[in-house]
Amino acid sequence: MKYDLKDLVPIKYPIVQAPMLGVTTPGMVAAVSNAGGLGSLPLGGMAPDKARMLIRQTRQATNRPFAVNLFAHPLASSAVDTDQIKKMEDLLHSIYSTYGLNFERKRLEDYQFYNHTHLLDLLLEEQVSIVSFTFGLLEAESTQILKEKGVTLIGTATSVKEALLLEESGVDALVAQGFEAGGHRGTFLESEPLPQVGLISLLPQIVDQVSIPVIAAGGLFDHRSVKAVFALGAAAAQLGTYFIAADESAASQGYKDMLLKSNETSTQLTRAFTGRWARGIKNSLMEQLEQSGLEFPAYTYQNSITSGLREFGKTNDLPELLSLWAGQSAAKTSYGSTSQLFKDLINKIQNDTNPIF
Repeated sequence: MKYDLKDLVPIKYPIVQAPMLGVTTPGMVAAVSNAGGLGSLPLGGMAPDKARMLIRQTRQATNRPFAVNLFAHPLASSAVDTDQIKKMEDLLHSIYSTYGLNFERKRLEDYQFYNHTHLLDLLLEEQVSIVSFTFGLLEAESTQILKEKGVTLIGTATSVKEALLLEESGVDALVAQGFEAGGHRGTFLESEPLPQVGLISLLPQIVDQVSIPVIAAGGLFDHRSVKAVFALGAAAAQLGTYFIAADESAASQGYKDMLLKSNETSTQLTRAFTGRWARGIKNSLMEQLEQSGLEFPAYTYQNSITSGLREFGKTNDLPELLSLWAGQSAAKTSYGSTSQLFKDLINKIQNDTNPIF
């Protein structure tokens, strides 16, 4: 290993639980941190009051370090295409009606979005020591404020160019997110084509170009895949889909069952649910939106427009209405408590003929 994440943050094992909005709970985060890894609490897009509550719930369950994860995207521009939104609202209205749901149309000024800037004061007040983020770069002022308080910063890159920009911005480490990863792509260079680079190719190229620790993410599902990324220079391995079926997960039972029934070709990238590229298991809602021929409104707007239907699907355990975020190794997911899943992974790593730690 070129670096070891244990040299940067006080953890026992260089294993990170990925922050999965809508899936990760304070109980999951605490279980991973208590077991010696780095739990990650997703706060992206949340209002400050809710974020504070989740931080405090996590603190009640662990006295070990954990990261909080933010969305660093710019807030939606006033130059949004209103006709595009109207057409998507018309489509969603018809889909909502199929399930007897009332679709609420909004004026642009009624949309309320949050990003990292709304949470900086909260993070300082709550004395958060590790902050990871995705979808962009922090402003120089935000970086300075956090670094002056001793906060460890971890960015997300999907290309070498993004990794270099993150290093230049002053982060302490970065996540190299391979194309296999479930959930949203961390891509933030909107003027360039979407990076479609697998982790095995992306990781060593980033490691060779930066001088900070690199955390590997994307398609990792067992001790063999974890061992492989350390051989390529990773300072830690980040697993997300591995924990979706855990007891502490907020995923519905139908969502969990879909993971275990999936195979290596069950997922695809889509902008249908949120307006940002993300990888999830194909279902009827994804297909209906994709086949509509409509342009998807920008992130935050599309996410808001579809949120009511997805929440209905979660409440009523209808996986065909959910954004079933998952990586390409989703079929390797297992049921069990978060702590047991974590311990099983560590035991297999340490019992390997050539253990890496």
